[in-house]
Amino acid sequence: MQIQAAHAAALTSGRRQPKTNGLKGLAAQTVKHHHRVLSQALKQAVRLGLIARNPAERVDPPRPARTEMKILVPAQTAALLAAAEHSFVYVPIVLAVATGARRGEVPGLRWADVDLERATASIAQTLEETDRAGLAFKPPKTERSRRLLALPPVAIDLLRHHRAPRAEERLQARRDWIDNGLVCRDALGRPLTPRRVSKAFLQVRRKLGLAVRFHDLRHGYASILLAQDTHPKVVQEALGHASVSITLDVYSHLIPGMQQEAANRIDTVLRTHLERGQPKNG
Repeated sequence: MQIQAAHAAALTSGRRQPKTNGLKGLAAQTVKHHHRVLSQALKQAVRLGLIARNPAERVDPPRPARTEMKILVPAQTAALLAAAEHSFVYVPIVLAVATGARRGEVPGLRWADVDLERATASIAQTLEETDRAGLAFKPPKTERSRRLLALPPVAIDLLRHHRAPRAEERLQARRDWIDNGLVCRDALGRPLTPRRVSKAFLQVRRKLGLAVRFHDLRHGYASILLAQDTHPKVVQEALGHASVSITLDVYSHLIPGMQQEAANRIDTVLRTHLERGQPKNG
């Protein structure tokens, strides 16, 4: 009952608002994460003989509402890139579209993590932003999230062009320049915060009448790969999911079309052999 009460309190008043000092409820997904951590801790307590059973196992965590996945078609993506071309958010958008990187992974990307000759980018850190702790560079949240991404030629061309003005920006900034070695930065070399990226992205997509989030660019990347018959295991590794089952669960709505294509291929093979085995007339 204490765990149930804690979940209920978190859902209604689990977050303190820094500006107003008021309280706001946490998302159901966040409370579900809390439940998972608590359950693991109590499970370890059972192993150590500190408690007889794990009470968290008898409590159902909140069920997050499944949000509708919104994906841009290629024409919309092209319009989005054209509208953002002269904005600082252009490079983050291209990287998200071309690699499926997360919002925190894009601003955390360093030039040292990019190999333009081999056309790869290594996700070695993320930029996290919280009201309490501010900005912090952190390792990827899981081992799977630490991954090597293949860069398409369009991203390589962009990065080559983007890297060239760096010396000029540094000269203009003079003593104010902060060398973080980041790919995505402001005019003084400072990191682009995830919130700033989202805010700028919001302004661009509103001009086009699009109702998508920056994170939806990641979904678009996955949908393009799956639509091109890319094996789900390859998509899983590119996205940094812990297992291929997560990838299949998240993008299950794209699978029916793939299954139909597979059925058509089976049909072609079977018909060919069945026709060969039929007796000839006469």
